[in-house]
Amino acid sequence: MNNTKLTQDENLSIKVSYQLLPTDHQRLDLYFSLPVEMGIGPKTLAEEHYFHSSIENHSAYYSDQLHIPLVRSRFISQTKGEQSDYRLNLNLFSYQIRIALDTDIKQTIKLRESESFYPQAIVLAEQISGLLKKLRRYTPPDKKLSPFFENADNYLSWQVEQSFLKLLSRGPKSSDFTTERNFLFALCRSESEYREANQYNSQITLDDPNRITNKMRLLQRLIEYGVVLQQEVKSLNRNLKRIVSGTVTAVIMAFVMMLVLNARANFTEVTIALVGMLGFVYGLREIFKDDITRVIWRYIQKGLPKWKNIYTNSVNKNRIATQTIWLEYIRNKDLPKKVDKLFQNRRHQNKQAAQLLHFRSDTKVNAKSFMPGYDEIQQRIYFNLTPFIRFLKKGEGRLYSLDGSKVTKQAVERRYQINVVLMQTDKKDLQQTQRFKITLNRSTIVNIEAMKADDDD
Repeated sequence: MNNTKLTQDENLSIKVSYQLLPTDHQRLDLYFSLPVEMGIGPKTLAEEHYFHSSIENHSAYYSDQLHIPLVRSRFISQTKGEQSDYRLNLNLFSYQIRIALDTDIKQTIKLRESESFYPQAIVLAEQISGLLKKLRRYTPPDKKLSPFFENADNYLSWQVEQSFLKLLSRGPKSSDFTTERNFLFALCRSESEYREANQYNSQITLDDPNRITNKMRLLQRLIEYGVVLQQEVKSLNRNLKRIVSGTVTAVIMAFVMMLVLNARANFTEVTIALVGMLGFVYGLREIFKDDITRVIWRYIQKGLPKWKNIYTNSVNKNRIATQTIWLEYIRNKDLPKKVDKLFQNRRHQNKQAAQLLHFRSDTKVNAKSFMPGYDEIQQRIYFNLTPFIRFLKKGEGRLYSLDGSKVTKQAVERRYQINVVLMQTDKKDLQQTQRFKITLNRSTIVNIEAMKADDDD
């Protein structure tokens, strides 16, 4: 894919990200092949429930200089521009630092050898120290601007400390790199002492992990102001669903009234039999009304979009982009030929019965240009896979082997495999497809592998 990436986000979530230009338009289709043994289907996991609980959309201005945060000259001097300009430029700088730090920390953690891990960690620490010095070199004297600076400085200092502590806790341990570890520990201590010296956080807040964490989440949202696009979610077809529900109710009520009138005509007076007959008729209405409505509604809404996300600039409220979303279970015959061919390109034993879930996103950029310094916006879609594995078996198995005259055993974990085909269609109707094999257990994603067109697995 040209600019579309599918990567792991957290333990049991994946992220699909791509960039969009002004007046751009892009369609994204994801086809999930979920093995039947996972127990996932319309009856166990409704599309609406999965969308609202496990799918998150995020759109923000984007620069491909992820390792060198973008800084505009107006940010350096607070005497230029208005107060809103200073805050916006400060947020741009702070947001880019956070994204770059998060990206580099994740890449460094993947290095499992001490010889490559610690040199990379030191380089990263030196780079982030330089960026923090650049930020603090221009402390605004204007009291009206000071709160913006203090919020950003407080958050970035805390985030840097947390990121490197996380890096040290997950990185390889080696006595040969004591000097490097001490250097990283010193960076964490210096940032903690810096916040304490500036009295950014009260002692009560520092003593409560929940309070300090929630405060930093608030500060994170504050530095996203003007950079992350504001999102409004609208449910589509709501009025159509009401019409369907009303029509079904009217038809059922007409049928019920016909039965009631016939029953009244056959009974000259109120009897226990008449009361029982009326109760039975109304009971049937309550039993079948919801089921009939649900079946008819699923048939009518098949292929229709279900939600629309409207993204606006949080500063001037201008509409930047519109995203229309589909999500539904489909059958094998509904698969496009390209997608079906990729799913079929597997070894026979891997072609197990599966439930297909289709996600589609059509994103149209309304803006003709973005804020200065940014030529693209980045769309990120997060999929939490936790609902997919909730019915899976727990525990580990045992693998036995014969070593001479001795029987040995090894613990093996249960692993499952989800196949995902990603299809990207640009505004010129050019398509690209890619199949991914996601291997996971009940606690984490073990591996995500992009399969070549001619690969068998």
